[in-house]
Amino acid sequence: MDGRTILQIPLSSTLKSTATQVAEDMGFSSLQEVVRVLLTKLASKQITISIQETVKLSPKAEKRYQRMTHAFKKKTRVFSAGSVDALMEQLHGHSLS
Repeated sequence: MDGRTILQIPLSSTLKSTATQVAEDMGFSSLQEVVRVLLTKLASKQITISIQETVKLSPKAEKRYQRMTHAFKKKTRVFSAGSVDALMEQLHGHSLS
């Protein structure tokens, strides 16, 4: 096998199927290609791995952010300030001087 070795990774068939589909959606030819690219980058210290959870908003929060986005686009309830003092006055509702 010309200096090659086989890496076996136990995983559920559901995980393999889902990961294969995502890999193909991302343009990889196979799940094996993803692992090969990852290991190549890892071995040459060309990759940094960080794991972050996807933020999942509650339906109430989702509606709130949709309303806010709509207001921003319509420029309603959006304020601007020409100076720090004007910004502080808007935030606190009173003049600093």
